[in-house]
Amino acid sequence: MSKNLVIVESPAKAKTIGRYLGKEFVIAASVGHIRDLPSSSMGVDVRRDFKPTYINMRGKEKVIRELKDMADKASQVYIATDPDREGEAIAWHIAGILKIDPEKACRISFNEITQKAVVSAIENPRNIDIDLVNAQQARRILDRLVGYELSPLLWKKIRKGLSAGRVQSVATKMIVDREAEINAFQKEEYWLLTSELTPIDKHFPFKSKYLGLIHADKIERVKLKDKQQTQKVIDELKNKEYSVYNVKKGKKSTHPSAPFTTSTLQQEASRRLSYSSRKTMSVAQQLYEGIELSGYGQVALVSYIRTDSVRVSADAVEAAAAIIEEKYGKDYLPKTPRKFNNKNASQDAHEAIRPTHFELSPESIQYALSSDQYRLYKMIWDRFIASQMASAQLNTLTLDIQCADHIFRTQGETVIFKGYLAQYEEIEDDTDLKEDHEGTKAKLPMLEKGDVLKELSLVPEQKFTQPPPRYTEASLIKAMEEKGIGRPSTYAPTISTILERLYVEKQNKYLYPTELGEIVTKMISENFDQIVDYKFTATMEESLDDVELGKRNWIEVLRAFYEPFHDQVEKAGKEVAKIEMQVTMTGDKCPECQQGDLLIKEGRYGRFVACSNFPECKYTKNLETPVAVKCPICGSGLVALKSRKFKGRIFYTCDKKGSDSNCPFISWDLPIDGKSCPECQSYMVQKVFRGRKYEKCANKDCVTNKRSKSKAENKDTDLKTDGSVLLDQISDATPSEAETKND
Repeated sequence: MSKNLVIVESPAKAKTIGRYLGKEFVIAASVGHIRDLPSSSMGVDVRRDFKPTYINMRGKEKVIRELKDMADKASQVYIATDPDREGEAIAWHIAGILKIDPEKACRISFNEITQKAVVSAIENPRNIDIDLVNAQQARRILDRLVGYELSPLLWKKIRKGLSAGRVQSVATKMIVDREAEINAFQKEEYWLLTSELTPIDKHFPFKSKYLGLIHADKIERVKLKDKQQTQKVIDELKNKEYSVYNVKKGKKSTHPSAPFTTSTLQQEASRRLSYSSRKTMSVAQQLYEGIELSGYGQVALVSYIRTDSVRVSADAVEAAAAIIEEKYGKDYLPKTPRKFNNKNASQDAHEAIRPTHFELSPESIQYALSSDQYRLYKMIWDRFIASQMASAQLNTLTLDIQCADHIFRTQGETVIFKGYLAQYEEIEDDTDLKEDHEGTKAKLPMLEKGDVLKELSLVPEQKFTQPPPRYTEASLIKAMEEKGIGRPSTYAPTISTILERLYVEKQNKYLYPTELGEIVTKMISENFDQIVDYKFTATMEESLDDVELGKRNWIEVLRAFYEPFHDQVEKAGKEVAKIEMQVTMTGDKCPECQQGDLLIKEGRYGRFVACSNFPECKYTKNLETPVAVKCPICGSGLVALKSRKFKGRIFYTCDKKGSDSNCPFISWDLPIDGKSCPECQSYMVQKVFRGRKYEKCANKDCVTNKRSKSKAENKDTDLKTDGSVLLDQISDATPSEAETKND
């Protein structure tokens, strides 16, 4: 008896689905795409309504042959690729190769890989949604038109090997524009004045920050602009009495955020776990496709991970409510289940990212998960459960304190009901933090209007306004989403592309434009304004959404874009002069051939030093940047280098490494000059975590480090550990000797 064939993309997904279907089903994997546009030519006939030429992908011959053999023997073929545009396009290509009518009920899709969802999909097959296919075709062809017409122009006018893309060029421009803002920023001086006070009748010190002047019971905010103005206020406060001018008590509620979308998952994983967007999506894909669990088999733990929807199914809301009530009690449930609204109809086809098996808490299956999988799964679990919990309730207190004609202000708040905060509290991106001129939220004494206070100290502090921060991966994704640039599936590959193309480099966690990125962006901006125009790019995304919804014809969308774009390419090819890349010389002669000059060049792994007589002389070496710290082993200087293996991560070596004296020092962390560990006398290093710097002993066997690790083991989750422990768990490896060798 012939069996039914179900085709998915990945073997892991096939294994998971196989658990839910009977012996009458055979599960096979296409291993991703099986057809695409050719790489050797554009593959798009612009004169015949942008007709694409698809070919079977190289290396997929065996997969295609096996799928055809199984399809010929099957009584029914179901194509179960992912529930998005790309998945629909893969299904369409599979149907074409297997000669299946796309109008036939051959397509099944599900937002989560659970028995209920898979069986329901099998019972309700549908035809392939050609509108979704056309939306994906339009995006693919748009990117091909831009890449194949614009990239050769960059090769001709700048240098070979460059590329341009509809979304990557905009993302690069955002980083270039931010750098220009930073360089043009004019800092302004201002001063903070903080008074430490305590009630007369008891010692309960608290701090209050200068707010301004009081005139006829009206407070006028005053910004202290310089030292002279600040000193004048200090003089006027001298020997004067402080008293409580006003006490304002209140209550407020804070509400949980929606469950994760692709964008917010990448942002929070960057902030909380220090994951790159690529790593986040790789680990999330593993959780979606399935993990082998003892006693269960292969189990998918989260719903589909490429989504911009915040909608949640009624079943998931009900399951979350049961967990919340059991763990915290009924008080922690909202009066009515929470619903989060999507911005448009195209988002409503999916759900938010959430757990799929609520009987499998992160702690209960930690044994089966890698550290990365556990941490991301726990974050998804906690965020979703919190999203269905009651709001947090806080008491707020604002104290206005008068001294002479001047007013200071202190704000405090107390959590009186944790609500969702008992499960999950978000971490703010440090690039979004702003200076708090009215003081931080603090514990305050019980005070009434007219109470007299004693001054313990009065501290002036000079400050300067700061330029906008450079983008991190998290803040760039957030900005792209806000501007409508790209879609869930494009954020991670876009950032990876601009890093790999050396248009952008990452230093610590911040994204900097390279000279090459600035040159390419300038040329594209001056000659192809629409390509890098934020509004135009967002409008194009909306047009693709309209194609998906059947509101627009995909060929008309392509034609409206291509005709003016092609004219611009033709014009630029004739009018734009070749841009000579500036060559930077080190001032040294090549030590190998003794004739050539040493130049700084751009390569696949970043900048490096090479001989000007290349290719006759092939001498190269890593570009070393001296740092103002002495080697803790020999006392010589240190240099900073970029790791190729770890994608540009900075490490440090002695400047004598590789010389006759060959000092062995090499470290990820910068040593602290003249400082030794009080326990073992080894040198100390400086670490940074979430923008916070701290010191640590370089000796891994030191008792101070063992204490830190012991402390971490006693925590319920390493998400709660301090920065030093978390960084140790991320990487304790030493840079390899190969990292210091020539490029």
